[in-house]
Amino acid sequence: MAETAQKRPLFDPPIVKRAIKDSFKKLDLRWVARNPVMFVVEIGSLLTTLLIIRDIATGHTENLLFTSQVAFWLWFTVIFANFAEAMAEGRGKAQADTLRKTKTETLGHRIVQDKSPGIAGIRTETVPAPNLRKGDLVLVKAGEFLPGDGEVVEGVASVDESAITGESAPVIRESGGDRSAVTGGTKVLSDWIKVRITSNPGETFLDRMIALVEGAERQKTPNEIALNILLAGLTIVFVFAVVSLLPYAIYSVGAAKAAGVFAAAAPPSITVLVALLVCLIPTTIGGLLSAIGIAGMDRVIQHNVLAMSGRAVEAAGDVNTLLLDKTGTITLGNRQAVEFTPLPGIKEGELADAAQLSSLSDETPEGRSIVVLAKSKYGLRGREVGEHEARFIPFSAQTRMSGVDFDGRSVRKGAHDAVVEFVNSQGGTVPGELKAAVERISRSGGTPLVVAEGRNALGVIHLKDIVKGGMRERFVQLRKMGIKTVMITGDNPLTAAAIAAEAGVDDFLAEAKPEDKMALIRREQAEGKLVAMTGDGTNDAPALAQSDVGVAMNTGTMAAKEAGNMVDLDSNPTKLIEIVEIGKQLLMTRGALTTFSIANDVAKYFALIPAMFASLYALAGSKDGPLSALNVMGLQTPESAILSAVIFNALIIIALVPLALRGIKYRPLGAAAVLRRNIFIYGVGGVIIPFIGIKIIDVIITAAGLA
Repeated sequence: MAETAQKRPLFDPPIVKRAIKDSFKKLDLRWVARNPVMFVVEIGSLLTTLLIIRDIATGHTENLLFTSQVAFWLWFTVIFANFAEAMAEGRGKAQADTLRKTKTETLGHRIVQDKSPGIAGIRTETVPAPNLRKGDLVLVKAGEFLPGDGEVVEGVASVDESAITGESAPVIRESGGDRSAVTGGTKVLSDWIKVRITSNPGETFLDRMIALVEGAERQKTPNEIALNILLAGLTIVFVFAVVSLLPYAIYSVGAAKAAGVFAAAAPPSITVLVALLVCLIPTTIGGLLSAIGIAGMDRVIQHNVLAMSGRAVEAAGDVNTLLLDKTGTITLGNRQAVEFTPLPGIKEGELADAAQLSSLSDETPEGRSIVVLAKSKYGLRGREVGEHEARFIPFSAQTRMSGVDFDGRSVRKGAHDAVVEFVNSQGGTVPGELKAAVERISRSGGTPLVVAEGRNALGVIHLKDIVKGGMRERFVQLRKMGIKTVMITGDNPLTAAAIAAEAGVDDFLAEAKPEDKMALIRREQAEGKLVAMTGDGTNDAPALAQSDVGVAMNTGTMAAKEAGNMVDLDSNPTKLIEIVEIGKQLLMTRGALTTFSIANDVAKYFALIPAMFASLYALAGSKDGPLSALNVMGLQTPESAILSAVIFNALIIIALVPLALRGIKYRPLGAAAVLRRNIFIYGVGGVIIPFIGIKIIDVIITAAGLA
């Protein structure tokens, strides 16, 4: 899905075809009534259409061509606005169609009896996936599709999730930990897993994805609602202003005729008043507002992130504080052993030998890197210690050490204070040089692991976590946008401070526990700031729920995905930065087009007002009155001026559809810089472009004899 979404062109022919059909379906007044601006335009279109029918029926055809052209372009104004919205929705519907093809009717092997571990002796019954309910246990073997969303309760298997994520590389799913969540419709490639179903039919992750990407559950965001209210208010003001023009014009024309010194004039027709109203209300932003919001969610989906609501996308654009986990986000994540630092009196080879022995059973990337460093630097090869009745000591959060006991030797490696305590318990003492070595490594941004054998401390292993390339530059950009970055890590404060300085983040939280994350988020929110963070574990769920933008990893637990308001299908923690940029782009696009829409009403004012009242108070023998001085555009006739403005009003909407769908080019600028840019480009441009466009259209329709 990800690849399809990213490569789909803006005007994909099937999407355009569907959007054209939907544009006419959306002419239903019950649908258009949701948009007050376009509702007024459609009512004006209906009114001018009725005037055409009346003129034909009564034989008054002298203004039929003019009225017909105005009605035609008014209808096209509504259709073009509908087309913009339908195009934005069509891209989501195309993705939903792709997902529906993925959603196959699979069979599930529901476990009837589950008394022993493994799969031997388990009795199952085959049932259609829709018959499975929350809480059911199913057995899924290699080559079978998962019949529903669930949590792995036993076993480990590689799973193909390309149908959901677009990523062809299989992932490991196992019971316990933060990689236990599985999604219906994905395929088990090897081994077997027992899964407890966590959702009923119609409520699965895939069902929610389909509903969200096709816009069925899109709700207007607070900013969008506020802007809609503003546009509705402006529309009402212009309705009253235009309605009041007719009695004013009737009175003025009557007074001019009574004076006897003015040329005969006629009050503006209903067609002219409707054209004036449609051109003066903010039809451009009114027609594109919904498309901008839908397109913002579509851009998030193109980055393989599922936003649960448009509010989450918009909130991302207003984020003030960004909480980023160190491991895998700011750094590459796999710390590597780069150096052995022995204590005085200890040979480096002796330290390397003990470090390798303590790491033989350590399957973590760090443990394997210690074995590799000892082998490559000192020629030490892994030993077979099973025949010595070795007892391996696995790492635990309580002891914060690992190691091995064999042949009377007790080798340990782990955190500084934990190993010091172990040495003391063996009756030994730790030299002062050890603490100095640990602090030196910590200050450099590394992670120190102390190695000891029995009562003797041997030295320190230097583990280094590499900061990802380009992170400092990205944090500089975020700082320009007024966003504070905070690195979250379980490292000690010295190590955290060194990595924070290297990466260029604004602040850090060291030795962070779940309650510490919650406290930090609440503290920032108490100061009126919006907070965004990522997480994948059950222990991250409270903080994800508390944050304004919580991005859960798809590889994480179901609790994390339920707590967040976005799910990253690629499980890439750095994606949070792109999400913030998309949110900013959404807000900037909406602001830019609103500025342009209101600005171009100024030019249309100078096109229509002189045309309507050009002959009012004209002296006898003259066709131009004092208001004709406002005709600064030099438009040919009142009819050509009105028609040119209406045509431009319709065409500018369709011209801005690509900008509304793609968004304006994002640049990491502060609020003041964005405001200046909008005023200069879209404010000034919004005034100048209509002057040029209306004048060109006036010349064309005059030459063609259409007005």
